[in-house]
Amino acid sequence: MPAATLDGRFTREKLAEALTAAAGLLGLDPRGARLLRFTNNAVYRLASAPVVLRIVGSRKLRHRADRVVAVARHFERHGVPAIRLLPGVEQPIHVGEHVVTAWEYVRPTGRRATAKDLARLLRRVHELPVPDGVGEWDPLADVRARVADAEELDAGDRRFLLRRCAEVQAALRELEFPLPRGLIHGDAHPGNVIVGPDGPVLCDFDSSCAGPPEWDLTPLAVGRERFADPAGRYRMLADSYGFDVTAWDGFPVLRAARELKLTTSVLPILRSHPQVRDELRRRLTDLRDGGSDGPWVRYR
Repeated sequence: MPAATLDGRFTREKLAEALTAAAGLLGLDPRGARLLRFTNNAVYRLASAPVVLRIVGSRKLRHRADRVVAVARHFERHGVPAIRLLPGVEQPIHVGEHVVTAWEYVRPTGRRATAKDLARLLRRVHELPVPDGVGEWDPLADVRARVADAEELDAGDRRFLLRRCAEVQAALRELEFPLPRGLIHGDAHPGNVIVGPDGPVLCDFDSSCAGPPEWDLTPLAVGRERFADPAGRYRMLADSYGFDVTAWDGFPVLRAARELKLTTSVLPILRSHPQVRDELRRRLTDLRDGGSDGPWVRYR
C-alpha cells in the first residue's frame, strides 16, 4: 500500500466537527462525547444526554442511513427489542458531507450478549414482514463500494478484490437456500446485541435487507474459523435457532462472501485510522493464499 501522503477524510478532528454540528442541530452539547467505535461508522456517546450519534464512515455507503432509519422504525412498530431512534427528530441528519443518525442510549448492564440471546432476536426478526425501503440482499455491493471508496489501496489489491467479488457473486447466484426468505439483520453477531436494563436489544442495521436467513447464521460460524472464537458459541446459536448453516453445502460460498466483507470494511477509513493497516494486509494475504497465518484480530 502507498504511504499516506494526504490527510484522511475521517480524522478525529473532522469527525469532531461533524459531531459538533449534528449535536448543535439537535440542541445538544457535544462536549465530553466519547468515541465508542470507529470502523464502518464513528459512534459517539454524548456526555450531556443519553444519546448516541452515528456518523457514516464511507461516502459510497451514505445511502444506507435511510435503510437504517426504515428498519429501526419497523422494529419499533413490531415491538422487536432493538435500539430506538431519538424521537421527534427527522432522520437521517445531513451535516455538510456527513450523514448522521441519533439514537437513545442503552445503558449496558455489564452482561455480554450470548449466542442464545442473538438466536432469539433473529427469530423475531425473521418472522417479520419485509418493510418498504430496505432493498434486496446483495452482500458484495458493500464490498465493491468500499473498494471504490478506499482512502488508499494499491492497484494489485484492487484487482484482486474485484476479481474475487466476481467469483463469489457467480457462486452466490447458484445457491438454493433451504430456509424461507424474509427480513434479515445482515450482520448478526453478539457484538451487535446490547444487554440493557430491559434485556438484550439489537443494534447496527446497516446491512438489513430482504434475504436468506442463512446469512444471519454465517457470522458466528466464520468467527469460529477466522477469529478462533469458542466453538461452543456457534453451536449455541445453531441449537437455539434450530438450523446449522455449516452443515449446508452452500456454506463455503457464504463464508467467502463474509470474509470479503470482514476484510474490506476499513478501506474507506484506512488513512484516517491507520492502526488497522497491518491486520488488513494479513487478511488480504490469507485470502490470496487460501489459507491462514493464524487467527484474524478484529478491527478496533
